[in-house]
Amino acid sequence: MTRANVDVLLFDLGGVLIRLDWDAVFAHWARCSGADPAALRRRFAFDEAYERYERGEIDAARYFEALRSTLGIELDDAQLEAGWNALFAGEVAETARLVAQAAARIPVHLFSNTNAAHHAAWSRDYARALRPFRRRFVSSEMGLRKPDRAAFEHVARELGIPPGRILFFDDTEANVAGARAAGLQAVHVRSPEDVARALDRLAEGR
Repeated sequence: MTRANVDVLLFDLGGVLIRLDWDAVFAHWARCSGADPAALRRRFAFDEAYERYERGEIDAARYFEALRSTLGIELDDAQLEAGWNALFAGEVAETARLVAQAAARIPVHLFSNTNAAHHAAWSRDYARALRPFRRRFVSSEMGLRKPDRAAFEHVARELGIPPGRILFFDDTEANVAGARAAGLQAVHVRSPEDVARALDRLAEGR
């Protein structure tokens, strides 16, 4: 990986730039419903309805209807959404700093699997951390989601950049594998140090 063969950087959001706290989600729903948060966690699934919501194929009302059935609780949409948006637990300050620094040298863009409710929440609450990104690719607007090859190919076409000249950062191994299968260069992010090392190698031409 060298600066000569990377034209843009593409970052995931949740788990890379913003910390995620699923315990806060289940705790909120438990307080509202009287259910056990551990039981709610066991019942929750990244199921077909979840993926359809992330692709924008169903709206929040239909997803929350499915979620009530999965979780076995009777909360209204507002209560479910409040818990749903409790997921975001603050920016990863070191990564946000690294992204801002990198943006002074090379274009940076965002690619997030996200639904309409989450998109509205993080766009509002993390505007400062999002400022360096020239473009934001959002699965619920694209109708495509990671790790599908078509999603990465769509982003590359929209940017007008060959996939092999895009360096992608994501905390999910399946998404990293999907990006590489689509021809992108990719870094599996487990901590800000993974981002820092990759950017250092890029700056040094290694």
